[in-house]
Amino acid sequence: MNLYAIRAIYLFELARTWRTLLQSIASPVITSSLYFVVFGSAIGSRMTEIDGISYGAFIVPGLIMLALLTESISNASFGIYMPKFSGTIYEILSAPISYGEVIIGYVGAAATKSIILGLLILATARLFVSFEISHPLWMLVFLVLTAVTFSLFGFIIGTLADGFDKLQVVPMMVVTPLAFLGGSFYSISMLPPLWQKIALFNPVVYLISGFRWSFYGVADVNVAVSVGMTLVFLVLCLIVIRWIFKTGYRIKS
Repeated sequence: MNLYAIRAIYLFELARTWRTLLQSIASPVITSSLYFVVFGSAIGSRMTEIDGISYGAFIVPGLIMLALLTESISNASFGIYMPKFSGTIYEILSAPISYGEVIIGYVGAAATKSIILGLLILATARLFVSFEISHPLWMLVFLVLTAVTFSLFGFIIGTLADGFDKLQVVPMMVVTPLAFLGGSFYSISMLPPLWQKIALFNPVVYLISGFRWSFYGVADVNVAVSVGMTLVFLVLCLIVIRWIFKTGYRIKS
């Protein structure tokens, strides 16, 4: 394994984050803070508890997951799209490195940025609401697993995109709505029976449910199922990326 190449790609992508701190870090943290102020402090104090948890604390895992999903996709898709746009992708493809090493470098950097962002939002939430983390180790596992999985998904989007506008279509029109409908602000047990069954077809439900369980020990679906669904999506992303590099589709032409 060419560790030097992985390190070069990884550090280059991280350096881009430090040059755009306002967009990469400050903006998502401020946006999440507004959610905590409005839904946690203002509205939350007037709402009843959900599963014995105050509403302000209940939405913390959902808001972190919402930011994690969108930022993981955006970071990874932009990271691989820029070399395609500028033409430097051919230097990477002609270098003595495997596609696995390219993925580790780009996806590793995108996931690292998303994990840092998630931890910053978690720390920021403490300023507005009081909450406890029942399973901190599992919280980190879900955080890392989700960041890596959706960074892989973002890598696919960036590879297939043929314009800057296409980079935002999936995050804004697909992932964000699924996150809002996946229990970010409520428990799916509050829905009518029919809609509870329909909600189970939303993959984001499993991510938010598992992540919330790591905080409070309550979940809408079994934790093992949440982990399994995330791993299945991760494997599917790896299969698609492997096919892209093997065929060169949208990356060599």
